[in-house]
Amino acid sequence: MSGLVNALAIAAVVVLVVVRQFRAQQIGTGRRWWLLPVILAVVALREPGIVDAHHRTESVVLLGAELLIGLATGAGWAWTTRIWAEPDGSVWSKSTKASVSVWIVGIALRVGLFALGALIGVHQDSSALLVALAATLLVRSGILVWRAQSVAPADGGGTAYGDFMVRPARKERV
Repeated sequence: MSGLVNALAIAAVVVLVVVRQFRAQQIGTGRRWWLLPVILAVVALREPGIVDAHHRTESVVLLGAELLIGLATGAGWAWTTRIWAEPDGSVWSKSTKASVSVWIVGIALRVGLFALGALIGVHQDSSALLVALAATLLVRSGILVWRAQSVAPADGGGTAYGDFMVRPARKERV
């Protein structure tokens, strides 16, 4: 796949994810939550330009840093997402304003990493960004499913994450 197609795939996935994150969504613990990240990773890893042949060490270090940023962004995003259980036992999630901060910091770090790579002369392919996006989505989905399982009651009723706060939680305006 060409760099342009990768860039379009990245943009489409990011737009889809960002738009959906601020709507309440039911979390299905039995779904294949890992499928989209795995597909993105396979598409990215099929490309030969993920590591710069002229600057292997620097390129691998930048790729590792990109993956770490992706993992941290996914974890931060998952932990700033509100989760609650409905009376029927279904578990729902919705990102919060703190999630926006996580995304802004993640994007800023990625831009800085790209600038550093350009400064030292490393050719950076969009495949690295696609792998990091896959890592972000995989970690976020995994943590949300894990959190949903801890909130979902076995008998179909129960409390929402954060119900034991002093003041009742209110839904944020959309």
